[in-house]
Amino acid sequence: MPKDQGALPPLYRPADVAKAIGMSEWWVKEQARRGRIPFTKPGRAYRFTAEQFAEIVRTYEVRPAAMTVPQTQVAAVAVLKKSDRDSQPTRPAVRLRARMPRRAALHQQDAA
Repeated sequence: MPKDQGALPPLYRPADVAKAIGMSEWWVKEQARRGRIPFTKPGRAYRFTAEQFAEIVRTYEVRPAAMTVPQTQVAAVAVLKKSDRDSQPTRPAVRLRARMPRRAALHQQDAA
């Protein structure tokens, strides 16, 4: 029987996974405890196979969002010409005012 056949896959510790993905060991254990990442638990310790580690990386992978514009907006912009956009009235700016702090309002009521 060849050596590769029947050999058990290597199991990685939370510290190994944490170091590879740049997170803390506590974070890896907490994600496993909450069932957010796949794991193996022989006995009382969390362990990870290479396939599980690859799945963890895929789970937290972020891809850039495609720059899509709804077709209704594209059609509306295409209809408006530069001269049309310049001649449209603009709304006046609304001046924002800060709300009086609660403490100041309570002191005003006490003084009155």
